[in-house]
Amino acid sequence: MRSFWFFCCTSLCGSLLWAQSQAPIPSRPDPKEIPLPVIHTSMAAMPGPDQLPTRVEMPGVMQLNNGQTVKTLAQWRQRRAQMRTILEYYAVGQAPPAPGNVKGKVLLSQRVKNGTVLYRLVHLSFGPQQSLGFDIGVFTPLSGGKVPTVIAPFGAPPGAKPLPLLPQGGNQGKGEDVLLLTGPAKPVATLSSRPEKSAEEIAATNPAIAHGYAFVTFDNNDCGEDTTLRLADGSWAYRTTRFFPAYPNYDWGLLRAWAWGVSRIVDYLETDPHIDHAKLIVTGFSRTGKSALIAGAYDDRIAMTAPIASSGGGTPAYRFSGAGRGGHEGLSEVIRKYPNWFSPHLHEFWGQSDKLPFDEHWFIALVAPRPLLSLEGTRDPNLCHNGIYQSFQAATPAYAFFQKEDRLGIHWTDRQHAIVDADWQAMLAFADHYLLGKPTTEKFDQFPRKD
Repeated sequence: MRSFWFFCCTSLCGSLLWAQSQAPIPSRPDPKEIPLPVIHTSMAAMPGPDQLPTRVEMPGVMQLNNGQTVKTLAQWRQRRAQMRTILEYYAVGQAPPAPGNVKGKVLLSQRVKNGTVLYRLVHLSFGPQQSLGFDIGVFTPLSGGKVPTVIAPFGAPPGAKPLPLLPQGGNQGKGEDVLLLTGPAKPVATLSSRPEKSAEEIAATNPAIAHGYAFVTFDNNDCGEDTTLRLADGSWAYRTTRFFPAYPNYDWGLLRAWAWGVSRIVDYLETDPHIDHAKLIVTGFSRTGKSALIAGAYDDRIAMTAPIASSGGGTPAYRFSGAGRGGHEGLSEVIRKYPNWFSPHLHEFWGQSDKLPFDEHWFIALVAPRPLLSLEGTRDPNLCHNGIYQSFQAATPAYAFFQKEDRLGIHWTDRQHAIVDADWQAMLAFADHYLLGKPTTEKFDQFPRKD
């Protein structure tokens, strides 16, 4: 039976469905695109597609930049640092370092679910002069000791105050090239809406809470506003709000900002006596499934990563997805619709995914040897099955290095682009097995065929 999350998340992410964008994708960007202003960061310039070789095979995860094969743990650490740097430059943008000053203030505390669960609305503050922050909702069981915790951007926590919200871009969600438009110099913001679900209702319906786990919810828009709106000078309007004004010399896209927000939640949870700090799980759906994967790749404190229906820019390989490469969401498709999610350098590779010095399997490999479960739908119109297959095959050597291949899992559910109860149950069974040592009858090695 499909759960509440199906109805919630399909309404939020329906604009991503491949079925809404059947128009042919041009092989190169439209020359009428209005360029983004250059953001000068501390990163040294790396080669563009004109300087890189065509490489149809997946870039290796176990070869250092000098060509040597990784054979020691020290070399693996060196390789991880190299991959993270390359991904920051080309894929997700450079993010600021951890602020190191996260504080949490409990704004609301109440017992829910017949007194068995404690709900707390917590405001996190951090950054320069504690000028940044956002609210999280923390649900913890009042018995059973410290338990694993699922962190998910599944909506603003109950009791959180509405925030000013920028309008969407003029052609956002229409499958069009959003760089063809700019907007007003000073867009008028409105107050964001907040969820109708109360803490009591969430506690009664959330599968992680029902399973005895703790659950943390937040709104990814409180970290970076999910809008393609541009200012008159061509810059992204989202860079004027939330985390971005405090860090003007970083070119991080929204996916990286949402993942950075997850890390600030982890900063706080490490101080929470109700939480098992060694058993933190990050998940997300569709666009936030992509950011969950990025969070797991960049934050080693996350014990398990579980992206759901992450589609193009998530788990499937760019080289084997998109127009002419198996179909569905590929590189050109996602950077045409949502270039604001990524590093500005990724746009240069439109129609040239074979020039990429990385592919999406690098994010998966960076999670190794920690458990990673990709939750996919057999009828998801966004998903190229071969893209998933290629990513998992190419990331497996990182897990094999630790003799932990079983910790790299995938679960298929008969569904479209949605979250259903079967996704939750598979995620929780995977966590039970690898974080708590419990037996499971679920199968997590059903990789798709190459065709």
